[in-house]
Amino acid sequence: MGGVIKTEKLNNVPAGAGTNNLISSTAFIDLLSDLFYRGRSVAYGKGEVSMCGHMLQTAALAAEAGAAPPLLVACLLHDIGHFGTDYPLSFDDESHSHMQKASQDLHHEEAGASMLTPFFEPDVIEPIRLHVAAKRYLCATDPEYAVQLSTTTYHTLGLQGGVMDDEKVEAFLGLPYSSDAVQLRRWDDAAMTANRSVPGLEHYMELLEKLLIQPKE
Repeated sequence: MGGVIKTEKLNNVPAGAGTNNLISSTAFIDLLSDLFYRGRSVAYGKGEVSMCGHMLQTAALAAEAGAAPPLLVACLLHDIGHFGTDYPLSFDDESHSHMQKASQDLHHEEAGASMLTPFFEPDVIEPIRLHVAAKRYLCATDPEYAVQLSTTTYHTLGLQGGVMDDEKVEAFLGLPYSSDAVQLRRWDDAAMTANRSVPGLEHYMELLEKLLIQPKE
């Protein structure tokens, strides 16, 4: 059985800080490493993969498709907000995941974007912020996408605002990085394969360090 994972140090970083003046890049990487280590046993969806395994699979799919480095990092970290919302990240029933049992949307995409904003540029942050909206967009514009949604994903769709209407579709398409968010979303939905071997977090360390906003002197 999983538990609640909290990240007080990341949660205390103010959203929109722009540059990381609070903790060093090394300390931030250490925090990410700790999250991925502790999240190995936290189940995602129906429990076929862990939350961190799901994020690593999403990154692997992005890498296989030749995604640009910022989008690749966005894929790697897209669900990090689940670790900072007191979300009940547990899988304690054979037929229902923590997402299926949720009765409200805790806006993990906004939590993740806020947590990461002091450390990365918008080309990493905004696809993360928009990846839930991208699901709503795809359900409105791609009938084949909508029918292949898992039970868990379909359940959370309702909690997250449901299918977009035409006005919201147009507004979404006008947002910077909306196309990147749609790409992230498709890899996100495909990243639920049990026992798939993919590179671990250490594989992405150099890239993470390269894209981190450096503190001002």
